[in-house]
Amino acid sequence: MSAELFHVIAAIIRRLTRHSRKIPLLSRYDQHEKTWSAPMPFLFQRQRGGTRAVISPQRVLRLLSRRCEALAEQHVGFHGLVFTPHDFRRLFATELVNSGLPIHIGAALLGHLNLQTTRGYVTVFNEDVVRHYQEFLLRRRTLRPQEEYRAATGEEWDEFEEHFDKRKVELGSCGRPYGTPCAHEHACIRCPMLQISPKMIPRLDEIEIDLQQRRERAEREGWRGEIEGIDLTMSFLQAKRIEGLRSQRLGQHVDLGLPSPAAARRD
Repeated sequence: MSAELFHVIAAIIRRLTRHSRKIPLLSRYDQHEKTWSAPMPFLFQRQRGGTRAVISPQRVLRLLSRRCEALAEQHVGFHGLVFTPHDFRRLFATELVNSGLPIHIGAALLGHLNLQTTRGYVTVFNEDVVRHYQEFLLRRRTLRPQEEYRAATGEEWDEFEEHFDKRKVELGSCGRPYGTPCAHEHACIRCPMLQISPKMIPRLDEIEIDLQQRRERAEREGWRGEIEGIDLTMSFLQAKRIEGLRSQRLGQHVDLGLPSPAAARRD
């Protein structure tokens, strides 16, 4: 955090610890959940007679309103402004992230389960996101061996391109990770990695007709194990057909092609 914000936090902590080395632990009543929290070191607490209590949100609103009215007498820009504690929660989060705190850590501090919530919650500009990302990459690269960032050789590019060539199959493409072999013995219909090409949907119809004919013969011959295997394949085929039709309807099937190793070698 910035030096100014750190000074304010330190002043609050000094006030709370002037009679003890630790911030007193207090329970706070949640008006929405109708429950008491576990004892925690709340920063916004005060002495009420012989007991301590957490400052209520209503009192914080009144204090902020009085402060704005006092500032408006000296600064016209504060006239009519109304602040809430939630505004300062946003300002605090924005201050932390813009001072270099990674946004995913900011999300954890704010209690957000979704990083996109934090993106809309914090005033983060596009250039800040790029800058934080580049700083993160630089920090990560300093921790890794330098040989991992060398230029790829011609043989490595050929191996890389060959992997994607082998991912091309009759019904579409295989989505298995780079450098891994086929783990399903080329049983593509049953494989979850198969990405159906919409133009191959008629081919699925042909395969289904063939499976039906094989099942009829298996029934005549009494091949129960074969029948069970064919029924399983048929269920996967139906799922692949639905997947292909969905891609065809949404128009999301885009051929991105392959990276150009020639351009990389020139670089």
